Amino acid sequence: MAVDFYIAYGALMSDVGKKWAVENGIKLPEKFWDGCDRLYELLIETNKEYNLTRIDSYEGYLIKHVVDSLAILKYFSILSKPGISLADIGCGAGFPSLVLALARPELHVTAIDSSGKKVAFVAKAAEKLGLNNLTAFHGRTGEMVHKEEWRERFPLITARAVGSSVKIYQDAWRMMTDRGRFILYKTPGQAAAELPELQKQKPQRHWKWSDSFSLPEAQGERIFLYF
Repeated sequence: MAVDFYIAYGALMSDVGKKWAVENGIKLPEKFWDGCDRLYELLIETNKEYNLTRIDSYEGYLIKHVVDSLAILKYFSILSKPGISLADIGCGAGFPSLVLALARPELHVTAIDSSGKKVAFVAKAAEKLGLNNLTAFHGRTGEMVHKEEWRERFPLITARAVGSSVKIYQDAWRMMTDRGRFILYKTPGQAAAELPELQKQKPQRHWKWSDSFSLPEAQGERIFLYF
């Protein structure tokens, strides 16, 4: 009975994610949700050995990791252009990098984190999921930018649930190509608090925020800071 309940509950929550994607005009590959289920299994399995995330329920994973990661596709169509390269700074357990690599096979994703264990998990998950479009790299952006190979490399840089927006920008802007873009996942409160300081940083950019949006099941409000 318990197994049947969890299977039914998992199917119900997957339907919530699918409905949200359709309502927001986000088209996904046929095997996307199967990949997300496999990723959840890998996450829970590895979380027993060392802490990757505090969110361990399927509902929390689907809404606060998968749907939250996908939202960028609603607001920024550039991610759907073939051959675009994106750096995910402070990728953690692979959100949004793994989700975006699953959702957009034509997107080239570089997942960067200072935690060797988290980078190892992202690399392992990418291999298990057959994501040839994702590379995981262990390092600190503030140090990496001193190497020529990392400068002016990415048209898109994103970060989610990682510290100060000002520090991320200061550490990573040299990685961005000419006319590149930063897109940062935030709550409305974080965005309101951080935008004034971001606008003072050099080199100066025209930072702004997107419309706010609600996660399914009243799981919170989100917004993007970007230029």
